[in-house]
Amino acid sequence: MEVRVVDIEPARVACLRHTGPFGPALGEFWHNVVAPWLQANGLTGRVTYGVAMDDPGNTPPEKCRYDACVEVGHDDPAPPPAALATIPGGRYAVVDYYGPAQGIGDIWYAFYTQGLPETGLKSRPGPCFERYAADFRTDPETGEFACELFIPID
Repeated sequence: MEVRVVDIEPARVACLRHTGPFGPALGEFWHNVVAPWLQANGLTGRVTYGVAMDDPGNTPPEKCRYDACVEVGHDDPAPPPAALATIPGGRYAVVDYYGPAQGIGDIWYAFYTQGLPETGLKSRPGPCFERYAADFRTDPETGEFACELFIPID
C-alpha cells in the first residue's frame, strides 16, 4: 500500500446524510438519492466526498452516520434537503483506491491497521473521507471506480 502525505485546503460542501449500516447501503444511497439530487440541482461534474462520521468498528450499524458531499461555491446555498459543511483542511495520509464498492471496506481496514502504522504516521481527531474526482465514473461492466482515501494526521 502506497501512503502519501498531502496538505489540503478546506472545502465548502453541501451534504446529504445517510444513517445506518455502511457497505452496500452506501452505494444504494449514492445511486438512488445523491445522484438524482446532484443532477436536479446542477451539481454534477464537481468533486464529491464520502465522509464517515462514525467508526463502524465501535458504533452500532444502525447509528453509523455518513455524509455524501459535493463542493459548492463560497456563497452558494445548500439545495434542500442538504446542509452546508466544511471538509477540514490540513495534513492527511492518503491512499488511492481502484476497485468495486464491496472492496473499499477492506482497504480502509488495511490503511488503518497496516498502511498508517508502517509509515510511522499518527492519526489525529477528525473525519476520514473518500474524495471522488469531478469526472468520477464507475465501469459499467465491472462496477470498479477510483477514489482517494484520507485520514487526518498530525
